[in-house]
Amino acid sequence: MFEIVFLGTAAGVPAIDRGLPALMVLHRERRFLVDCGEGTQRQVLRSGLGLRRLDCVLLTHGHLDHLLGLGGLAGTMALLETGARLTVYGGASVLRIVRTLLSGVVWPEGRPPLEVETITIERGIIIESEHLCVRAFPVRHRGIDSFGFTFAEKPRRHLRPDRLAALGVPSGPARRKLIRGEVVVLDDGRRVVPDQVATPPQPGTRVVVVGDAACAEELLEEVWTADALVIEATFLQRDADKAAERGHLTAAQAARLAASAEVGALYLTHVSGRYQHAEIEAEARTLFPAATVARDFDRVTVRAGSREML
Repeated sequence: MFEIVFLGTAAGVPAIDRGLPALMVLHRERRFLVDCGEGTQRQVLRSGLGLRRLDCVLLTHGHLDHLLGLGGLAGTMALLETGARLTVYGGASVLRIVRTLLSGVVWPEGRPPLEVETITIERGIIIESEHLCVRAFPVRHRGIDSFGFTFAEKPRRHLRPDRLAALGVPSGPARRKLIRGEVVVLDDGRRVVPDQVATPPQPGTRVVVVGDAACAEELLEEVWTADALVIEATFLQRDADKAAERGHLTAAQAARLAASAEVGALYLTHVSGRYQHAEIEAEARTLFPAATVARDFDRVTVRAGSREML
């Protein structure tokens, strides 16, 4: 299960009710901030999430509306003196901007009071833990290195109490090994394999987040059957020529992608103030009924095969 908190859903310039691009993906104890537009630190505080457990930022690309808030965020985290560190993931060009912002603007006097690590990403797994895998994939947008991110729970087995009891598998480390898919040797020498006592691996929840994108069709394989897709919808179809010229998608293009990829739910963001919320949603729902235009501070719980708006 994942939770998504939308912190900024505007495109390019903020609106009265929409901040610049940013969202938080939560999984168990981990928090991942995707993009960090100007004012994101205040949005994080207003959302109730707070800054003290934030240690990871994923940047989709190097345009300022997606990263300028990182300076203020890092500066505030340093002032809090929590001993925290911040890891920033992004393409090579965006990280050059980040390093210039932090070293030349936020802390020009020398060594920063906050430990910041920058990690250059390419296609493939960038973060992995016992329960979670985060994968980056390239996205075409105006000739710069841009990435989308897939958050995927690892497949999980469920132990069968009746089989455990029948085979005499004790509680504790032996059962934890079996749930991880490992073979266990009991005290009497008998070998117990996971298939004897556990259900087949069940696929975990998968969430895909895409920032700005010039072509929806190229993303089909990456978003295929995701439980939730978060993606931009900067224009309506009547302005498709402007979308193509500026390297963005229309709501219809995003919805068509969601339908073709058979995703569970579609959340549209990076929306322009030139359109009404209702008309963006109406265009998308014509092609994909499970489409929602996200608003700042919307919180969404995503489970495999289902979704819930809080």
